[in-house]
Amino acid sequence: MGRSGEDVPEGTNSPSHNEKTGELAIPEEDRQRANLYGLLARVLAEPMGDETLEVVRALEGQSDENELGAAFATLGTVAVRTPRGVAEEEFSALFYGDGSGGEILPYASYYLTGFLLEKPLAKLRGDMAVLGIKNSGISKEPEDHIAYLCEIMHGLITGAFNEPASLETQQKFFETHMAPWVGRFFSELEGAESASLYMPVGTIGRLFMAIEAKAFEMAA
Repeated sequence: MGRSGEDVPEGTNSPSHNEKTGELAIPEEDRQRANLYGLLARVLAEPMGDETLEVVRALEGQSDENELGAAFATLGTVAVRTPRGVAEEEFSALFYGDGSGGEILPYASYYLTGFLLEKPLAKLRGDMAVLGIKNSGISKEPEDHIAYLCEIMHGLITGAFNEPASLETQQKFFETHMAPWVGRFFSELEGAESASLYMPVGTIGRLFMAIEAKAFEMAA
C-alpha cells in the first residue's frame, strides 16, 4: 500500500516535462494529492506500526488555518499519545471485530449493494485490467477495499503503473469507483464508536474526497 507523505492537496494539473532529467515532473499540487492518497492507503490498509505512527505523529503542530489542516493537527496530537498496541486494538475493533466484521466494512461492494464481493468489485477489476493495473497479491483484501482504491489513485497520479494518468482518467476512476460511497465511509469512520485515533482520519478523508469531487467538477 501507499508509503507517501501527508501534504494537503490544493488542486489538479497535468504532468509537465522536466527538461533537465527528461522525465515527466509531477506538479506540486498533484504531488500533494498523491501524498494524501498514499497516507490514507497506508493508515487504512493495516494497523499502524511504529514507522507509520512516527509519520502520523509528525503531523502534530500542522497548520490549522483551515478545517483540513486542523484535522491533520488533531491526528498528529492523538497519535502522539497512542501506543502501538492501542492503535492495533482500535484498528481491529473498527475493521475486524470478532472475525465476522468490525464496526465498519471498508468495501465499495458493501456500501453500494449491502453485500461483499459484488458487481462493483467485478467492474473495478475490469477497469483495472484496462488501465494495466495488476493485483500484486500481497494484500488478502479484495480490490474494492478503501485502502486499495486510494493506492490506485496514488498510482494514477504519480505514474506508478506506467506513466501519470490524464486528469480525465483520474476523474473517471474516482467518479466510478469512489465518489458514490467514500464520503459515507469516511463520515461513518469519523463518528464510529471505536474511533479515537481514526476519528481524524475519517475527517481528513471526508474533507479530501469533497475537495477532489469539487476539483474534478470544476475541471470538467
